[in-house]
Amino acid sequence: MLPDLEAAVRLHDIDGRIAVLQKEIAALPKHIAEIEKKLSSHERRLEIDRSALSANQKERKRLEGEIQLAEGKISKLRGQALEAKTNEHYRAFQNEIDYATKEIRGAEDRILELMTASEPLDANVKAAEAALKDERKQVDAEKGEAEKRVAGTRKTLDSLMAARRETIATMSPAVVTAYERIRKTRAGIAVSEALDGRCRQCHITLRPQFMQELKRGEKVMFCESCSRMLYWNPPKSVEALAGMNAVSAK
Repeated sequence: MLPDLEAAVRLHDIDGRIAVLQKEIAALPKHIAEIEKKLSSHERRLEIDRSALSANQKERKRLEGEIQLAEGKISKLRGQALEAKTNEHYRAFQNEIDYATKEIRGAEDRILELMTASEPLDANVKAAEAALKDERKQVDAEKGEAEKRVAGTRKTLDSLMAARRETIATMSPAVVTAYERIRKTRAGIAVSEALDGRCRQCHITLRPQFMQELKRGEKVMFCESCSRMLYWNPPKSVEALAGMNAVSAK
């Protein structure tokens, strides 16, 4: 097989593995975003519960303040009632006392309702805080593991990129240009094996004369259908041509 074609086959294999690794690296931000999105939804739920509990407590405090004011008013009214000159004035003071007393009872009933409602809210907040703390630890651990995995992937990618440069350096400029052009227009696959008289990528049957020329290996040939570089070789040598073991050992 022509040295240029051997290098193209090796480059094709390297590029395939580079694409897989680049996809893995590109998927990391999305994976982390999905993890954090789930965590954020739980944080928002906790904030809602905290806000509800805080509003409950503020309302109880406001009502307690109103009760204190009403009690002070009642105390003042009772003192004034004792000094009333007429029964009419006394009844007027008593009516105000009764009204203030009724307001106190209404406020106390409302405080009771709020206290009853606050118990599950408080329990929810405490349970959510504990669960969120554990989830944050789990998310941080998962993010750390993902970043560690990607760091290893980047190291392998750097090794493959170096192998790619070395391989290109052994190829003639015209073949490199053709390879890169085909790779851009054929979904990243510029090289195909001719197997059983067909192009393995587009599955079109190759002309017998074309196959004979390809087997002679005197020049770089391209599929007449998909334009990919074609190579013919016994299956046992394909792995050797791709140089998989050599790159993996680096």
